[in-house]
Amino acid sequence: MSTLTSLESVPIVSTGETMIAKRIRQARIASGMTQDEVVDALAAEGVSLTKGGLSKYERGGSTPRPTVLVALGRVLGVESSYFFDEPTLNVEWLAFRKASRLGKKRQERVKALAESQLEVFMSLWHALEPTVGDGAQPPRIPVRKLEDAEDAATSLRSHWRLGDQPIDSVTGAIEDGGGVVLQSGGEDDLFDGLSGWVNQSIPVAVVSSAVSDDRRRFSLAHELGHLFMDVGDVDNETEEKLAHRFAAAFLVTAATARRELGTQRRHLDFRELATLKTKHGLSMQAWIYRAADLSIIEQSHARTLFMEMSSRGWRRVEPVQFQGAERPQKMRQLAIRALAEGLLTHVQAERICPGVTCDVDDRQPIGALDARSLLRMPKNERDRLMRQAATSVADEYQDDGGFSGFESLSEGDHCDQSIEE
Repeated sequence: MSTLTSLESVPIVSTGETMIAKRIRQARIASGMTQDEVVDALAAEGVSLTKGGLSKYERGGSTPRPTVLVALGRVLGVESSYFFDEPTLNVEWLAFRKASRLGKKRQERVKALAESQLEVFMSLWHALEPTVGDGAQPPRIPVRKLEDAEDAATSLRSHWRLGDQPIDSVTGAIEDGGGVVLQSGGEDDLFDGLSGWVNQSIPVAVVSSAVSDDRRRFSLAHELGHLFMDVGDVDNETEEKLAHRFAAAFLVTAATARRELGTQRRHLDFRELATLKTKHGLSMQAWIYRAADLSIIEQSHARTLFMEMSSRGWRRVEPVQFQGAERPQKMRQLAIRALAEGLLTHVQAERICPGVTCDVDDRQPIGALDARSLLRMPKNERDRLMRQAATSVADEYQDDGGFSGFESLSEGDHCDQSIEE
């Protein structure tokens, strides 16, 4: 069961029946439970409620008694105060990239979970950085044709100062650029991306945690296309093509593609594509599309390559995997910062970001202590820290006392060369 959380420091404000109704429905959808399942779970808690009664609560036709709200909170995995919290943000979803088999209920659940995560995320972010959202995002660029999508991607890379080199982490680029990246799990590979704006000023992208890193990178870049392109009134199919072109250009600029492949080629080798995938985090198939889109190879050769990949079973799972750093870090960073500054307790931090405190050692490491502090310690504690320090560096020394970290360097490697030569 997914658990929604809210900052305990946020005051409880009663906002009327409509707000309570919306929050009950949101919590139920985010938990993945049907109304029948909620009714059964309440019965196990000793609370009698019919499906019709629950439906009435969700429509705002009546308000649950406090005892029922407390039980609903336990069943749905939220604090009872959650039902009274006024959302402090407005989310406008723009695009939802998914397989047709992902039903409407599961789509609603992805959105509900994302909105709940965003509430906690933004509350914490605002508490630590009151001016969050003041930084101007680049304006949406009018895009009507594929070449415009290339220009829009280049413009965003320039605004975020990404240069022309491979992007180590698209997630990191978005977070550093003032955006939010969230992960949604449990949807297998039927869901790729969801994007929108928070309070009309902060871009947010939601991606699946169940797909490969190169697919996650492409999905994030694809959602950036929806966020930063103004495509006008084009149909959905055309908009998707423009977003695909934007994504490919954002991950690998045209200049980079031509530098890696050459300006014109008769043939591409799969070993070459595999190497480029591990370097740039763009799939082998996407590299073929990129080469064809930029007229580096003929469309006929691209079709031949795709047929060969299909015959080898590589269209579904490619022969090499890209290992990237596409896990959101901002929420964890904020929780640790709030914990360090005393804004959150360990319990609160763990509820907001599960696992965030599991590797935190309350004992101060020796590197953070001066000699005077060590001398004030009890002898047994001081000895323990000294043994810990000795153990941590033991592997760096050889039996003969030499420092092992330099053994791979030759004598000539210790000389500086003049930059004027």
